[in-house]
Amino acid sequence: MSKMKNFEQISLKQGFMKHNGGLLFRNISETEYEFKSTINENHLNAANITHGGYIAALIDAGAGTSAHRTSKNAPCVTVSLDLKFIGTSKVGDEIIGKTKILKKTNSLIFLFCQLTCKDKIIASASGIWKILKSNPSNLGPGG
Repeated sequence: MSKMKNFEQISLKQGFMKHNGGLLFRNISETEYEFKSTINENHLNAANITHGGYIAALIDAGAGTSAHRTSKNAPCVTVSLDLKFIGTSKVGDEIIGKTKILKKTNSLIFLFCQLTCKDKIIASASGIWKILKSNPSNLGPGG
């Protein structure tokens, strides 16, 4: 059995995700990926739980990076992202995302993503990403 790869910080350039604490990411297989982030006070809503907008951004960045890696680093853009908010998280919690690529065509990637906190599902999403017809991106992944 091969050793699992370590997470790497992918929010290296200025942008939304770096501003919000960054995103750690790793490849599990050609069709499976994981990402994680720790919840900070600026991620909370008025009820002192993680804001749904941050959960959505986390899934978009993590699943989008999965699409980017699956497409051999071609730039990809979100076409559709159907989110289900299932549970909550709070300051200091580590959120772990798992993405499974369901299908890749010449122009689209279909995937499923699940976020967990303390081994409980807090959100799930299905999405479609468009593979842009250009050279592999040097912009980097993860928003």
